[in-house]
Amino acid sequence: MAPRTVLVEADGGARGNPGPAGYGAVLRDPTTGEVLAERSAAIGTATNNVAEYQGLLAGLTAAVELGATEVEVRMDSKLVVEQMSGRWQIKHPGLRPLAAQAAQLVGRIGTVRFTWIPRDRNTHADALANAAMDAAATSGVAVPSVAPPRVVEPPRELGGPQPAGGGAATVAAHAETPGADLTSAPVSWEPRPSFTATRLILVRHGETEYTEQGRYSGRGDVALSAKGQAQVRATAARVAALAPQAAAVISSPLSRCTATAEAIAAAIGDLPVRPDDDLIECDFGAWEGRTFAEVREQWAGELDAWLSSTRIAPPDGESFTQVAERCARVTERLVAAYPGQTVVVVSHVSPIKLMLRDALAATDAFLHRLYLDAAGISVLDRWPDGGIAVRTVNDTTHLASLQ
Repeated sequence: MAPRTVLVEADGGARGNPGPAGYGAVLRDPTTGEVLAERSAAIGTATNNVAEYQGLLAGLTAAVELGATEVEVRMDSKLVVEQMSGRWQIKHPGLRPLAAQAAQLVGRIGTVRFTWIPRDRNTHADALANAAMDAAATSGVAVPSVAPPRVVEPPRELGGPQPAGGGAATVAAHAETPGADLTSAPVSWEPRPSFTATRLILVRHGETEYTEQGRYSGRGDVALSAKGQAQVRATAARVAALAPQAAAVISSPLSRCTATAEAIAAAIGDLPVRPDDDLIECDFGAWEGRTFAEVREQWAGELDAWLSSTRIAPPDGESFTQVAERCARVTERLVAAYPGQTVVVVSHVSPIKLMLRDALAATDAFLHRLYLDAAGISVLDRWPDGGIAVRTVNDTTHLASLQ
């Protein structure tokens, strides 16, 4: 059976914000415009944004029931579209669990794109939502007060123009690989010549006090600990042996990385260290400097939502989807600038995990199953045509004498 493609139009609203609220969702065949399903319900007293998310959840749930494997969601809520695409942070704690539920449904479908449309192009779902709001006001059952058109509409092209942000926005809306789009990479069982690839030697910085204490360490500029400095010396010698002819050393601008990078550059032969802001660690927002136990105790709901979806950011922080977009940018720049050469990239646990996830075309579960040691080394080759070979993951043999 061919994969089923479905168009979802969803809306929600409240009379009062918060006030009597409801949602509506319409599922269509994108080729014929035929209505495949409708969903609407009153949800009691809620805000506009909560009702809009409930409309999205209803539409995605119906798409799963229909066996859809590709969906375009069209909504007139800029907030929901941008948040689900990973471009806007989800700051309101009441929306994070709803976004996490939506992300889980996206994962069950496969490929989902989110597109903003003007309200006058969302009249069917809007009518269903208004009927549900009327029902919420009277505690009744949602029956459309304005009968939505059941006629078959003209065929619609799925996808349409890219939203602002170009390809990264579409990639961010893909359920399982929000980073680089590797679907067009060439497939071959035959080993490719490594001398034509850009080799990236990915190095996580040495330990800090936060590493040892089990704290969230993002944008805070925490220095290497004494153990971390010893790890860096061993790592520098190892990288110099792996890549004596490295063309460049690129680093996150935070000092725990630049100190690691400078030691590596000196061991190779006094290469300059070039900072790149796209390699900085994820912004953990309100969790910065907190222990893992403190965050679990004080932000249990937000933590569960964050762990369930790469599109969810910590309070006042950054989502992994946003980090993945940064990593994709820097990787593409390095492949273009250093064809057939080796580049040392010194960064943090989150960016390196995301680079490896995308290189392996893995799902988001990879992020929680891969362990990366401080000062560990990973190696991957990237070819200009999109070909990729992951050669080493988390090599720590050089640290054995420090244990």
